[in-house]
Amino acid sequence: MYRTVILAAAGAALLSGCLGGGSSPATMDPPKNVVFFLGDGMGITTLTAARIYKVGEDGELTIDTLPETGFVKTFSNNAQVTDSAPSMSAYMTGVKMDNEVISMSTETVAFDANGNDYLSGADSTCPASNGKAVATLLEIAKAAGLGTGAVTTTRLTHATPAATYAHICHRDGENNIAAQAVPGGAGYNNALADGVDVLMGGGRRHFVPKATSGSKRSDARDLVAEMRAAGYTYASNKSEMDAVDTKSAKKLLGLYTMDHMSYDLDRDPAVEPSLAEMTGKAIDVLKNNNKGFFLMVEGGRIDHALHSTNARRALQDTVAFDTAIKTAIDKLQAIDPGLKNTLIVVTADHDHTLVLNGYAQRTGPTTASNPGVLGLVKNFVTGALNTDTGGNPFTVIGFGNGENRPAARTALTDAQVFDKDYHQEAVIPMPVGGETHGGTDVFIGAIGKGAENFTGIIENIQVFSLVRKAIGL
Repeated sequence: MYRTVILAAAGAALLSGCLGGGSSPATMDPPKNVVFFLGDGMGITTLTAARIYKVGEDGELTIDTLPETGFVKTFSNNAQVTDSAPSMSAYMTGVKMDNEVISMSTETVAFDANGNDYLSGADSTCPASNGKAVATLLEIAKAAGLGTGAVTTTRLTHATPAATYAHICHRDGENNIAAQAVPGGAGYNNALADGVDVLMGGGRRHFVPKATSGSKRSDARDLVAEMRAAGYTYASNKSEMDAVDTKSAKKLLGLYTMDHMSYDLDRDPAVEPSLAEMTGKAIDVLKNNNKGFFLMVEGGRIDHALHSTNARRALQDTVAFDTAIKTAIDKLQAIDPGLKNTLIVVTADHDHTLVLNGYAQRTGPTTASNPGVLGLVKNFVTGALNTDTGGNPFTVIGFGNGENRPAARTALTDAQVFDKDYHQEAVIPMPVGGETHGGTDVFIGAIGKGAENFTGIIENIQVFSLVRKAIGL
């Protein structure tokens, strides 16, 4: 059912001329490119803290230089505070859906009447009658003959990347999601035609056979082997990625870790490529398509560090995300000077409960000897430590809820809170890693063709139409 509906949607768009495929070879339009950047969980306060962390209060990240900016309302179909699945799906499809649902129609549900999710381990048990697939920007781009790609620091089957190429009633059916990416295989999403051209990230565990150590599959399928047989060049580490000939490689699959990729603070640069390096490689492969390309890039582990109230890792991953944006802008300016036919969009799927406590003196950027925004609040007049009613100092960064909620607050030191494994204190106690998303509007910025439309306060479902309009998809 899913495949038929998607193909019909894409086909209708083609027939109506929306996909812009009418140019003859003699009058071929210049390539039109879209890079959609998604900082998972990158709320406004996280973005502010990352700026101070990297370049100080009066500095600028690449994100800060985008010429058009606005705010996005992120609520889902059934929740005031969204999770990543329906939020990214809203961007990709223009349809509001329930929490946990990926790129399906509005009536799709992730749970049965008894409140049980449609899952058996990492396998989906979604009934065939439970909603229908809706076309994504990546699928629409594919139908128009553009190159397509998805790059992430999470598992490739995680909610955000999955929303570009897969359709499922519950985001945790990651084995089914992986199968949807394998051309010609059982469960393949035929709307992808000959396949997504570039897929890079973590999550090998959903692509390798059950007998493989660390695998989460429930069967003996080797999806990596199937994708290689379908024409994909495969890279399992940075060296193999670097060795890929971007002029000859038509399809690229990079699976660099079994689970999520490492936080940027912990990453071994000789083994795991950075988000910027993956982004650059993806562009180098996709730019060979003479019609252009659609590429989604996710800084996914920002979200995971925030769930653990681990600010230092969250801010470092935000900076790594910003570096990837700069890489893309620089590369695309070289391909398309002035970005006359290229649109770059940067946004987030939701906020978190991170806050900046007052009234700290300016800290400047974080260095080896200066904890900066990761340190304790010092009075802006005297420089002495500010304290709570019990006489104990507190950190600049805090959380509304999270795992570190001491029964009684005690004295803290800058050295203690600057440690990369320190988890900032929270107001409401939660399980380990259980800090929640927040419901605040998130940032959106754009540069290039059609960027002027990404302003004001808009709903996430509107972004879908704005991207299509900008480059005639």
